[in-house]
Formats: sequence, structure tokens, C-alpha cells
Amino acid sequence: MKNRELIVPICIKGSEYFVYKSGFDAFEPETAERENGTEESMDAAEFAASCENHGADALLIFDCSDTDAEHDRSISLIKKISRATDFPLYGGGNIKRLEDVKKLIYAGCRKVFLNYAKDSNVELTAEASSRFGRERILACIKTEEERNAAAAHAGILGGVLIIDAFLTQSEQPKQVFPSAAEAVTGQSPEDSFVPDVYGFLDPFELSLASEVLTGYHLSGIFCDDFTAPDFDFMETKHALLAKGIPVNTYESSLAWDEIRTGNDGLLPVVVQDYRTLDVLMVAYMNEEAYNLTIRTGRMTYYSRSRQEIWVKGLTSGHFQYVRELAIDCDNDTLLARVVQIGAACHTGNRSCFYRPILKKEYDATNPMKVFEDVYAVIEDRKIHPKEGSYTNYLFDKGLDKILKKVGEEATEIIIAAKNPDPEELVYEISDFLYHAMVLMSERGVTWEDITEELAKR
Repeated sequence: MKNRELIVPICIKGSEYFVYKSGFDAFEPETAERENGTEESMDAAEFAASCENHGADALLIFDCSDTDAEHDRSISLIKKISRATDFPLYGGGNIKRLEDVKKLIYAGCRKVFLNYAKDSNVELTAEASSRFGRERILACIKTEEERNAAAAHAGILGGVLIIDAFLTQSEQPKQVFPSAAEAVTGQSPEDSFVPDVYGFLDPFELSLASEVLTGYHLSGIFCDDFTAPDFDFMETKHALLAKGIPVNTYESSLAWDEIRTGNDGLLPVVVQDYRTLDVLMVAYMNEEAYNLTIRTGRMTYYSRSRQEIWVKGLTSGHFQYVRELAIDCDNDTLLARVVQIGAACHTGNRSCFYRPILKKEYDATNPMKVFEDVYAVIEDRKIHPKEGSYTNYLFDKGLDKILKKVGEEATEIIIAAKNPDPEELVYEISDFLYHAMVLMSERGVTWEDITEELAKR
């Protein structure tokens, strides 16, 4: 049986966002308690990242914009959320043409839903499915009529969002919508292709959850009223798991008794930032800390000085959320790649290793660092023009000149590739990348934008 995703639904309007409350009947801004005790509105990307870190599996985004200008700002907000998170984004709303579907996908949405209350969206299904792949196109339905329309398009849909009373407001929910997948496809779940089906459910109504979720072929559950940034989705998942409902939790392929600890029963843990791979700190785990880390998704250690379990960040707010755990070749040291909130070191430094005691000059050839350094010089030239600078010459001549140079350099690459000497190709590709970076700077695109897009492909 497929694991159910726990999905957080939000509404965005331009640069603002709102979380749904009480069965999609209302939405309101989310707030967070800051370290100084005050409550402030959370940034949308910060909110999404917090939901992911606390165990949510995906974010469902409704664009509720009223104007085209507001819609453009909503697309920018989705891009910002996509850059701040790794979990899937499912987006929809304000879709009038195929171009709107493309905008959502390019903004970072893994799947796009079409509002089946609109005939124009129903008619768009075939074209969108053909262009972007049926696994990326969902139907959003609220009524039996819309469900029937989805059934007629079952072969070209990747899923169905059910956001009304099909699941929650019946004494006999199984009779309202006996099998969402079967109703939409006309096939049983064992058949070769069954779309994903997502439905609204209060995951804490566990008796109802047990009955409904074992009677429906659901791939996802919308989490309503539990979207506060510190809400513990992981605990909800374990509660659902105890009811026999499969959900996504962390599982280790290595049992504690397979690990070689020291004489004190402790396992050393080296902690890295999962994006930069910077080493942040070293700590220790006993069996309880190890199991708690896997259960909660938050790094938990054993304090040798205090002789007690401690959750990193519980006092400071500087939590570490697990992205990957790896064991070394001798099974006696753990490597943890984490999302680090704030500082890892008690001194307030990002890393505990901030004091070099010996250093030999060396050439840092990390490609990303080289790209970012060259891009930084280009950006500096734009802000602080330098007389005689070729980069400033390009900026002064404008976009058309920059585009002309990019085209010329691309042609030079093709010519160089026919030359048996690879050094010429290296030179021309370097020239092209420089001019491409000038273009990126001119249009406000960064290497972070490029690398994150590539990483998602």
C-alpha cells in the first residue's frame, strides 16, 4: 500500500500567504513566536521550510490573486518558496492558458492542478498533459459532476485533489466515495495505472482516519488547522502509523546493535550542513538519542558533561533537522547532514570549527565557488563601474549587445569542438560562461537559481 503524504495547504495573493483553517472554509496569516517573545508574521519561505523540517511531505499552493500583477508576484513567491525547500510543491489557481501551467512548473511546482469547476481548465487537460507529462497534471474537484469530468480524463491525469466533503462530513464516509481511485479511473487499485488521489482529513481524528484511509486509495492527506510552524507532523505520522495507515517516516537500515560504540556506549557524530557540506560540530549519541533522532527527524544527542539526552536547539532555537545519516566503514562514526537553523556552536558561530591553527595557501577549485566569485566581480562592476572595464562596456551597451556576444561565443564553441586540440574548447567555453554570467546579472538570475533548477531535474 502506498504511503500517504501529509500535505500543508496555503493560499497566496501576490507577496502574501495564508494558511487554511477549518476545512478550507477560511484562511488567515500564520505567525511565529520569536526569540524575544513577540509574535510576528512569518515569511512564506520560512513557513514552508519550517513545515518541511517538522515532517510535512508537500505544500499545496492555491494562487488566489485578483489581478495579473498580483499573479506575477505570486509566481515570484512560489519561486522563493521552491528555493527555500526540498519537498514537492503542488500549485494551481489563476490558470487561464497553457502558459500559466508552464509558469507554475518553471517556478518550482512538481505538480499543477486544474480547477475542474472551470470548463476552460477541463479543456486544458489534454494539452497540459501532453506537454508536461500526465504525472504532473492533477484535477481539483469539489462536486460529483467535477469527479465525473475527472473520470473522463483519467488516462491523462496524474492525480485528483478532493477538497470538499467527500471524506469528512458523513457518518458512513465509505459510501460517499467508496474508492476515489476506482471512481475516477473505473479501475481497481491493482490495475497498471491509478492516479494519485489527495483528500482533506483531520489527521487527529484517528478513529475516523483509520476507517476512511483504509477504505480509500489516497496518496495524500491535507493537514488542516495544524499548520503552525512548530507543529510536529512526525508525531502525527507515528499516530497514523499506529492505526495501520502507511505514512512517510524515517527508517534506518542499521540497527543500534550493529554499531560499534566506545567503551562508554557512545557513538561520535560528525555534523555537516547538507547544502554547503561545511563541518558544523561533533557530538555523541547513545542508543536512546539515536532512536529519537530517527523517530523525530531532529538531531538528538547525549551530553557527556550533563549525563543526559539533549535535543539540539531545544533551548536556543538552533535546531538541526535530518537530511541524511551515513555510517563509516568501521560502523563506529556517524555522519549527519542536516538543515542547521541559526548557529551550530554555543559561541554563536555558524560552525564550531572557526579557529584555524595552521593553514597553507592553496587554490580552492570548487567549481561553484569559482562561478560565484566571478559572478560577484561582474555584479560589483555593475554597481561600481570601472573605467575601461569590458564588463561595464557590455552593461552600457545593453541587453541586445550582451545577447549578441552570447550567441557569438556559442558559435565559437561549436567551431572549437571540431578542433583536435581540447584546449581551444576549454578557452571558448570559459569565454561563453563569462558572457552568460553577464547576461545572468543583467536579468537578475543567480548561480543559485541555476544550480537549484538543475538539482530538481
